[in-house]
Amino acid sequence: MNLVSVKDYQELSEYACNEIEGVVRANPHSVLGLATGGTPLGTYQEMIKGFAERNVDYRHVTTFNLDEYIGLGREHPQSYYAYMMNNLFNHINVSPDHIHIPIGNGEGLELECHRYERLIEEIGPPDLQILGIGSNGHIGFNEPGTSFQSETHIVELAESTRRANARYFSSLDEVPQYAITMGIKSILKSKRILLLASGSHKANAVKTLLECDPDEGFPASVLKGHGDVTLVVDEGAVGIDNIVNSL
Repeated sequence: MNLVSVKDYQELSEYACNEIEGVVRANPHSVLGLATGGTPLGTYQEMIKGFAERNVDYRHVTTFNLDEYIGLGREHPQSYYAYMMNNLFNHINVSPDHIHIPIGNGEGLELECHRYERLIEEIGPPDLQILGIGSNGHIGFNEPGTSFQSETHIVELAESTRRANARYFSSLDEVPQYAITMGIKSILKSKRILLLASGSHKANAVKTLLECDPDEGFPASVLKGHGDVTLVVDEGAVGIDNIVNSL
């Protein structure tokens, strides 16, 4: 696992955007794995700026998102489909036909999991996968205890995850209890992985990741077995002394 330390969230966002733009410029038909939540918002803002000011072309790029809440239609303002459209896709020239996000409000959810995994196999895997890390080590919505052999599946969200996401809803009761997520095995198919961690609320998770061996009790630890992972942290997520002592 490679480690990149930056000063703050803005530098983290610029670094991640630069990596994405490098992939797209090298291969206009590249496949990107994208994440939601607070951490990648700055990256997407930089991508929008890059499209407008640096002529980055996403016409032929294909995207796969990690997950979607179960029970929220795509028109729901807190669905991850709405998140991606509002925060990125409506502002760059990616083709709607090339955007892939799990459908979380259909009747055949197990079939949707199989369909999505098949798409990853047929079109992907991502040339670059963007990940955040949860306070309990989850990646995507793969909570502690998820098998490292899991592919796209339905997951019950941990209480800590629901509480962390409650800020986007009117109350905790409105946060869905289940989601569809790319599994850990699905994520590991990616050619490169960029793991982003920003802010002091991620410091314990980063410290655990740096110190622990791969363990299904801390899903992000599986990334240590991947051949090309870069962990990008800002000063809020972990102090440089802790980084040095953990390597």
